[in-house]
Amino acid sequence: MLADLNRAPVWRRRVAERAEGLKNTPPLVVEGKITRLVGLTLEAIGCQAAIGDRCLVDNPSGHPLEAEVVGFAGDKTFLMPSGEIRGLVPNARVTPTGRAYEAAVGDGLLGRVVDGTGKPLDGRGPVRSESTYPLMGRPINPLQRRVISEPLDVGVRAINNLLTIGRGQRLGLFAGSGVGKSVLLGMMTRYTDADVTVVGMIGERGREVKEFTNRILGTQGMARAVVVATPADTPPMLRLHGAMLATSIAEYFRDKGLKVLLLMDSLTRYAQAQREIALAIGEPPATRGYPPSVFAKLPQLVERAGNGDGNGSITALYTVLAEGDDQQDPIADAARAILDGHIVLNRELADAGHYPAIDIEASVSRVMSEIVSPEHQRQAIRFKQLYSTYRRNRDLISVGAYAKGSDPRVDEAVDFHPRLTQFLQQGLNERVTFRDGLRGLGELLGGGVPQKAKK
Repeated sequence: MLADLNRAPVWRRRVAERAEGLKNTPPLVVEGKITRLVGLTLEAIGCQAAIGDRCLVDNPSGHPLEAEVVGFAGDKTFLMPSGEIRGLVPNARVTPTGRAYEAAVGDGLLGRVVDGTGKPLDGRGPVRSESTYPLMGRPINPLQRRVISEPLDVGVRAINNLLTIGRGQRLGLFAGSGVGKSVLLGMMTRYTDADVTVVGMIGERGREVKEFTNRILGTQGMARAVVVATPADTPPMLRLHGAMLATSIAEYFRDKGLKVLLLMDSLTRYAQAQREIALAIGEPPATRGYPPSVFAKLPQLVERAGNGDGNGSITALYTVLAEGDDQQDPIADAARAILDGHIVLNRELADAGHYPAIDIEASVSRVMSEIVSPEHQRQAIRFKQLYSTYRRNRDLISVGAYAKGSDPRVDEAVDFHPRLTQFLQQGLNERVTFRDGLRGLGELLGGGVPQKAKK
């Protein structure tokens, strides 16, 4: 009896320790198994995971396959892998992590090339990160965003002075294949006045990654740049993550008060990756094979760019591939509606050796009137009127059917046309500042230099 009394405090202490340990026990993870593989979609049963959660699928190779929950139906959970599925076997175990994908961000990303998961591709060792950002971004109250109030010098005369971009604007570059899209992007990357440049190469050719980093950015450009590359041969989920990761990195630097230039090539490949995922899990196609979720994803990505609620800004340029030069392509049409302007590249101009092949008549900057002086605006409008008048009457002029003196406006357009064309053309290695271009525009039209450019 005496011995039992002496042992009682020991048992109470042990019970208390066990009870305290149970409080810190992680929640039970309900694992499942793969039952079906159709195309790129994995079907699993038995696991409990939320949409967007990251799961690990056992692989005989010893390296678990990462996959994201993209849908469910009854007791089935649909997973989309973000890596190579070769070697996957039936009934492979699926372990939910209980966490969504996050972006590792930090100043250590500067000068680095990473993939859609943030892993380095440049062979320079691990990337040093300081914190994590949600891959889907954080919403900003639209009433707390700073208004676009100042122009951004991109070093390209036609854009600076006729399609002026504002700091924090989101612009689309619409082009078919082979009309100088990459060249124009490279010029803007090198010449734009920005603290940090974030480049998202989404679904493009793999060889373009090294060409862009070595030839276009160069050593000097890479020092203040981050490149996120998910080429065309990567899984669609990784392409989606690449676009979101590039935007999250840009958001990190914006929140630090820096001026960020975000270049994404291309928005169309992002939409096509979402189309592949949506069709694979059974979403019905709508417009030209694009399911409705595609048109919901586009604004969710684009709206993350722009001015924030602090001093930083993200000026974003998204390339949009117009298939067959069709400007009414559904993705081009949707992007035109949600962006703050668009620059259209014309194949006819490119074929004629006119670079950059910007179609001034079809392009517009929706914030230009708010950030330039009235005199600058008048000169830009007069330039476009002269250029458009000549283009409308070009066929008559070319065949000699137009008689000089028939219309004073056409006569004036004919006289100005060589100088207008020369103003629009610019060499690849030629940088023209905003002020120099504005001075040239005033001299060309004989109207002097607007006061705003004399500073």
